[in-house]
Amino acid sequence: CLAESLFQTRFIACLAEELESWIKMLENMLVVYLVLVNIAAFGMYGMDKQKAIRKQWRIPEAQLLAVAAIGGSAGALLGMQFFHHKTRKWKFRLGVPLILAAQLILWRVLQ
Repeated sequence: CLAESLFQTRFIACLAEELESWIKMLENMLVVYLVLVNIAAFGMYGMDKQKAIRKQWRIPEAQLLAVAAIGGSAGALLGMQFFHHKTRKWKFRLGVPLILAAQLILWRVLQ
C-alpha cells in the first residue's frame, strides 16, 4: 500500500513538472507572437502612410484595425504616432488605444 502511495505521489509530481514546462513554452511562444505581430502592425502603418503619400493602392482600414485586434495594438499605436498616420480618424484615434487597454487588462487578468 505504501509503495502505491509513493508511486502516485511521484507520478503527480512528474505530471505537474511536465505541465509547468508546457506552460512556460506557451508563454514564450506568446511573447514571440506578440513581438512579431507588433512589428508587422508598425510596418503596415508605415507602408500605408507611404502609399497614401504616393497616391497608390492602400491597405484597407479593416486590416489595419484587425492587426491591432489580434495583438498588434502597441505596434499600431506606435506606427500611428511615428508616421503621423490615421491620427485624425476617430475609429483609429479611439479604437486602437481601447484595443490596447482591453489587451493589457486581459493580460493582467491572465497573469
